[in-house]
Amino acid sequence: MTSRGRVLDVEPADAGQLVEDLRAEVAPGDALGLALAGGVGLGLASGGAPRAVGCSSPHDLVALIDRELRPRWVWWSIATASALVRAGVRPGTCWDVAAVHRMLFGGWRAEPARAWAALHDLPVDEVPVLRPVDLFTSAPTDEELDDPVLPGGHLRPEWQEATWGWTPARLARWAELARAAGELQRARLATLRSHPVAGAVARAESAAELLCAELMHDGLPVRREVAESIVRDLVGERPRTDAEAAQQRAARDAAVLRHAPVRSPTDLRNPAHVRRLLRTIGVELPDTRAWRLDALRGTHPLVDALLEWRRAERVATTFGYGWLDEHLGRDGRLRGTWSGADGAAGRMTASAGLHNMPAVLRPAVVAEPGHRFVRADLGQVEPRVLAVVASDRALARATGADDLYATVAGELDVDRATAKVAVLGAMYGATTGQGGVALARLERAYPVAMAFLEQADVAGQVGRDLRTWGGRLVRFGGGGGGGDPDGDGEADDGGPQARGRAAARGRYARNAMVQGAAAELFKVWAVTTRSRAARLGASIVLCLHDELLVHVPADRAEDTADLLVACLHEAAGRWAPGSDVRFVADVSIVDRWSDATA
Repeated sequence: MTSRGRVLDVEPADAGQLVEDLRAEVAPGDALGLALAGGVGLGLASGGAPRAVGCSSPHDLVALIDRELRPRWVWWSIATASALVRAGVRPGTCWDVAAVHRMLFGGWRAEPARAWAALHDLPVDEVPVLRPVDLFTSAPTDEELDDPVLPGGHLRPEWQEATWGWTPARLARWAELARAAGELQRARLATLRSHPVAGAVARAESAAELLCAELMHDGLPVRREVAESIVRDLVGERPRTDAEAAQQRAARDAAVLRHAPVRSPTDLRNPAHVRRLLRTIGVELPDTRAWRLDALRGTHPLVDALLEWRRAERVATTFGYGWLDEHLGRDGRLRGTWSGADGAAGRMTASAGLHNMPAVLRPAVVAEPGHRFVRADLGQVEPRVLAVVASDRALARATGADDLYATVAGELDVDRATAKVAVLGAMYGATTGQGGVALARLERAYPVAMAFLEQADVAGQVGRDLRTWGGRLVRFGGGGGGGDPDGDGEADDGGPQARGRAAARGRYARNAMVQGAAAELFKVWAVTTRSRAARLGASIVLCLHDELLVHVPADRAEDTADLLVACLHEAAGRWAPGSDVRFVADVSIVDRWSDATA
């Protein structure tokens, strides 16, 4: 190996010396910038001159450094995490520049050039893009290409192309810039003085992206034969031709229409047709949403048949044979694309039906032989989160009960169902109907929490950006709260449509302040569990809103269940230090996911 700051060609026998050299600079938890390219090498940046390391197996070297030094890896995005996970490397901790950018600046887009521009107060809409060379432009020289920062301060677009020609020296420079971006982000977070846990939340957001990379790689255990049996019972045998599929569709439709007292052409996939069909049995509805129909279950065979049709139709069109063929691997794992934040309030998202799988298919989610699932679901998390973010001591006292809604019902002198509707309605802006009756009592019992929600509502209505408890920016487009709260270039005239849009923004703001904070707590819990559960051979296989599903060796299931509760207490202490709000989780050990959700 050569001296620091030059390219180091590392063979397996030299890796130990590189680790020892780094040990003098990197203590456990210290930031270590990383950029890597398979077959080329990697770049490391610890704060001084970056190291450019040429090696054929950069992932193995990262694994060694991680095991020996336990740094906090700093990289640009989940792409680096995914490359490591695919190579069998599971880093301990990280700082993901893209994840923290979304938290600091809002929105979804977080490519390196955009994050760099935002941190350097450069116009984001002027981020350079790669353009073809023509008569009016000239190609940059090799010397110019070796510098990723353009004279104006923006990042050079060539460095962000998938086909970019990486060299160890370029990887070192890219790692150095990632580490610099991370430092700037930490400085920005430190300025959010009204959000003192922003730094801890940023670390959890980063680790959540690493968890997403693992979820994408590992997948959810699903028994194909069970899933196909469920699909077959609902929609019939796998169709061999389009004609057979059409016949099955017609048969499903006929099973509903035979209950209609008047036979007329009806398209069950057309809401207007369905409303007309329901009128023939004396049912008038403003729309055909599932919850409206479900409230009428048992009143007429047509309604029951329509509900069954909807369940079968959803499976046939979205979660049927084609879905299994596309997303379920031969290893019995269902895989989709995961993201640590949806770009708005920050909830984790997943594709391939992982976040909206019908309950009827959950019996097919079966633990592998010798394993079990530990399922944990946060209990009544939204009002408990509200007690924290609003600093409402009265509501905090109510969280001491396992059933918070029963305690609130006693305070309001209403039944539990009404109390629940009132609390949820206050958080989401539904303040009429059953919950509206108790709203005045709710405001008297918990005035601090209700005032917090009202303030968020007003901010949303005038288009003023907000930050969640942990510091995530939630954009509303208007920014300053002037005459253009929609950010559409036109001033609202105060008419009915404008008032409706403002009211919708207000409801969204209420929701975002609670749901966004709940998402933060959930991710702190999830990544804490990821870290602590590894020693038990347990791995998270699903994150669903407020629920964790952990796959664990059968003989470690009880220990894992206890660990999930302990991790929740640890996470709550990090996310809301000093708070006396109590968080609870319903934990069960099952063989099938449906056993816990039946």
